[in-house]
Amino acid sequence: MKNKSLVSISDYSREEILRILDLAAEFEKQPRQELLRGKVIASLFFEPSTRTRLSFESAVQQLGGSIIGFASADTSSVRKGESLKDTILTVSNYSDLIVMRHPVDGSARYASEVSPVPIINAGDGANQHPTQCLLDLYSIRKTQGKLEGLDVAFVGDLKYGRTVHSLVIALTQFNTRFHLVSPVELKLPSAVKRYIKEAKLEYYQYTDLNEVIPNCDILYMTRIQRERFPDPLEYEKVKNSYNLNNQMLEDSRPNLKVLHPLPRVNEINVDVDTNPKAYYFEQALNGVYVRQAIVASILGLK
Repeated sequence: MKNKSLVSISDYSREEILRILDLAAEFEKQPRQELLRGKVIASLFFEPSTRTRLSFESAVQQLGGSIIGFASADTSSVRKGESLKDTILTVSNYSDLIVMRHPVDGSARYASEVSPVPIINAGDGANQHPTQCLLDLYSIRKTQGKLEGLDVAFVGDLKYGRTVHSLVIALTQFNTRFHLVSPVELKLPSAVKRYIKEAKLEYYQYTDLNEVIPNCDILYMTRIQRERFPDPLEYEKVKNSYNLNNQMLEDSRPNLKVLHPLPRVNEINVDVDTNPKAYYFEQALNGVYVRQAIVASILGLK
């Protein structure tokens, strides 16, 4: 894993995934260390982000490293017409590792091919979000005590949801039963479903959220993403498809946890926030430990 870019969750084997989760557990016990002293991490966010960008920055600073970069393409030379290749080649002169979010599918893979320093994909379009996937896996294992043999329900935007795509692919390595809940227009793409089929695992598709709640261990809610729709009218048709509330959780399994990559809009009612089964804010905190593990591992410090 040393000096190896992380572009897709499929870049990591099952053993490498478990190693990152074990390392994250160590950082959770002791998050403040000086492992990155003298190291510079570039944070290039061509697309808005709160949790991913800030949790990376928190992770690096708690390990004694320095962060440079930008939080919007509008404040970079991209606005003057600079190509992605030129941006990456320039920034790699100033940093030991680049964390990048970009709105175009495949941009992270391209960046990793031209960059002399490792690239961590912090989300590329509707394609992949591998570091969110690893923190989701960490949250699942922490709350369920295992990753194997769970019933995991994915709810909402399964078509454009990059966090869903990465997590589905990763969970095919852990004998998961998949419950896929979405409007017909936002079903999981066939290219992602192929991973489930090749692993010979069970999956079920639904449009009614109530149907799946009593039968799952993890309820992974996602936002219907207005910014991914080429036609705004299509977004208007499906934007309020799901709204989870406390009452709907009454017949759920005792061990159920509700996860969400955040931000939410209206797919989870605020009355769920105080339910012990709500875990999305703790999930966001887990991102710091997992990103510490990823950065330290890629730089060969752990």
